[in-house]
Amino acid sequence: SSQTNYASWAERYNFSSGDVLVFKYVKGQHNVYEVTEDTFRSCDASSGVLAKFETGEDQVALSEVKRYWFICNVAGHCLGGMRFGIEVKDGNNNVTNSTDVAFNPPIEPTPSDNSCTSYYVSERWGVIKNLTPLGLLLFNYYF
Repeated sequence: SSQTNYASWAERYNFSSGDVLVFKYVKGQHNVYEVTEDTFRSCDASSGVLAKFETGEDQVALSEVKRYWFICNVAGHCLGGMRFGIEVKDGNNNVTNSTDVAFNPPIEPTPSDNSCTSYYVSERWGVIKNLTPLGLLLFNYYF
C-alpha cells in the first residue's frame, strides 16, 4: 500500500546483530530483495541487489552491524512504498528488558491475502508483541 510508512515503523525499534527478520507473503505476488542504498532509493533492481528472497517465507539473518535496505521488487511495489531500511547495532551493547519497549499498535485492518507479512524475531527473549504498522506488514516482535 502506498499509504504504509515502513520507514517510520522500522525507526521505532532497535535491531541487533543476531536478530532475524522473517517475511511471510504470497509467493509470486511479492518478494524481498536486500539491496544497496542506491537501489533502495531508485527502486531499480537492475543492479545493487545483495540477496533475493522469493519463497513466501523468508528468513533474513541480521548478522552484520550495518544499515540493511529491503524492497519488494514486484512491478510498482517499491515505488508504491513497499521498502524500508533498518540500522542493526552490536547485540552485545544492547541490554533490553521486555518492559522497556512501549507497545502501542495502530488500529488498522488486518492484512489481506495479497499483503506482505513480516516478523521481526530476537532470540534473546520469549515475550511476543504483535505489531501491524498501517495494516500491511505484520511484525511479531520478540524481545
